[in-house]
Amino acid sequence: MTRPRIRVAAYVIRRRTGAELLAFDHVGAPEAGTQIPAGGVDPGEAAAEAVLREVAEETGLRTATLLGEIAVDDSPHPLTGLPRRTHFFHLRVPEETPDAWRHVVRGDGDDAGLVFACRFLPLPLEQPLADDQDAWLGRIDPRWATPGRIR
Repeated sequence: MTRPRIRVAAYVIRRRTGAELLAFDHVGAPEAGTQIPAGGVDPGEAAAEAVLREVAEETGLRTATLLGEIAVDDSPHPLTGLPRRTHFFHLRVPEETPDAWRHVVRGDGDDAGLVFACRFLPLPLEQPLADDQDAWLGRIDPRWATPGRIR
């Protein structure tokens, strides 16, 4: 049996008049869908460290505070079918975090050079995220569950 790829995903929440989720779209690749910061855990890296790194790499935000792990999901990759285990985390950012911005991913990873259009979406979401990434939002607050999602 193939060992699953270990990943992290970040529910980055901003609270103003209501709760909002940080999401992004790949500029120039609309088929990728709206997503949350997520990615692989490096060898020897703790999942909690990896989620903060992924948020910073994919959005440029370095002000996120880790609040805790929400769920661990064992679902195969939607395109390759390869096994993966994703640790979902709840994070918070200050309310003065901008509403929207573009971020160019730096470094030498697979995402280097990609441009992400980041923005906050009100919770609950009107539409599901790509790859069912919104599946565990209701674990943070049942009112945040995407309509039609049961977990």
